[in-house]
Amino acid sequence: MTKVNLVPEEGEPIAVEEEIATMSVLVKSMIDDSGVDEDIPLPNVKKATLEKVIEFCEHHKEEPLQDIEKPLKTNNIKDVVSKWYGDFVDVKIEELYEIILAANYLDIKPLLEVT
Repeated sequence: MTKVNLVPEEGEPIAVEEEIATMSVLVKSMIDDSGVDEDIPLPNVKKATLEKVIEFCEHHKEEPLQDIEKPLKTNNIKDVVSKWYGDFVDVKIEELYEIILAANYLDIKPLLEVT
């Protein structure tokens, strides 16, 4: 399995399977441009947030997020997604905000949808 080095704001690379990393449209286009041997700089994402994003992508690969019916029938996300996804977004508002910003920057649609 090919690994890609994603480099968050702090500068310490994180090795990630290419299949997981390319769930991000941004990362996929950077790999398409320069290949997997180059580090992928992600200066707008903190390491802790990137680790949460990677955790989401790895889980999404194994258990894809089901379509979320809209309009939402409830304000509680746990009522419309599986337990894992509900627990994933059950974090402090500041952390959720960082995850939303990262999902938007990295262009990961399923993560944006659940947040």
